[in-house]
Parts: sequence; C-alpha cells; structure tokens
Amino acid sequence: MVDLSPSAPRKGHDVKTPGGSAMTQDFSPPVRLARRDLLVFGLVGAAVGLLSYSATRPLLPDRAGSLTATEAFELAQAGQITLIDIRRPDEWAATGIAPAAHPLDMRREDFADRLAEIADPGQPVALICARGVRSARMSQELTTRGIGGIIDIPEGMIGSAAGPGWIARDLPVTPYEGDQG
Repeated sequence: MVDLSPSAPRKGHDVKTPGGSAMTQDFSPPVRLARRDLLVFGLVGAAVGLLSYSATRPLLPDRAGSLTATEAFELAQAGQITLIDIRRPDEWAATGIAPAAHPLDMRREDFADRLAEIADPGQPVALICARGVRSARMSQELTTRGIGGIIDIPEGMIGSAAGPGWIARDLPVTPYEGDQG
C-alpha cells in the first residue's frame, strides 16, 4: 500500500526496501485531467451510447411507407394510388367505405391474387383497416413476399394513435353494397 500522506516520501526520495537496500521512487501526485479531456471523454461516451442504442432499438415504421387518411383520400381521388379497404364486410356495412376504395377482405385465401387483379400495375397500393393494426401487418407481409409499392394508412377508418381516422376527419364514405370483397 502506498502512503500519500503529507509526511510520505516524494519524488526523488530514497526509500529502504525490506531487504535493506535503498531505491528511489517517484511518489508525485497523479496527473490531473483537464476539463478538455473530460469533455472529450464525455462526448466519446455519448457517441458510443447513442450508436449502441440506435443499433438495438426496434425499427419504427417508415413514414415514407405510410399516409394520413387525408393524404390517401387526395391521392386516391387523383388516381395516384389504389386504395384497398382490407376490413371485414360487417365493418364496411357499419361505417361505409371510402369512395375510391376497393373492399377486399384480408382473410380471403386468394387475397394477394385478388389484389394483383385490382391494383394498377406500377401504381402504389395503400391499405386501410379500422385502426391501422391489420393494415400495418398486411403491408409488412406483402412487402416480405416481394410485393413493392405497399403503403399503410396507420390511423385507419376510425382512428388510432397515428391520427383521428378517415371518419373523424370527415372524409367522404359511401355505403357498402353487398358482396364486393
């Protein structure tokens, strides 16, 4: 153990070893870190922490792959997207559907084939459901299958944390007229 008390030997003092021989030891105080050094160490630590956090956090939905209900309405009316309502027929009957939307029940075994028949080639396809949960899941599934140009409308028809929804935004709906999906 090193004695750093004021009476302890300092730089250049002879100290006797247990064997009786003398040696010179350097007992000068440790080098102090400058504020600049602490700042550099802090910044490096923050950068490493941020990179570690970014690499381990779950991926968030890409805003480029989603639209608000209002954006979807405008693009569908302009013919720039194919709007697909993937809810169930009882949900279509309860709220109606967007005027430009194609009702296509996502539970259909031939959903992907039917979607390919409805969608215009080369045009993005926007999926809408009630609250954005099913449309997000179906968007991911279709993208995983290699189908490109799929867009999610995360607020859905009746709203979610992503937004108030198609109906609350007072966007137009048409009554559902039977077995279309």
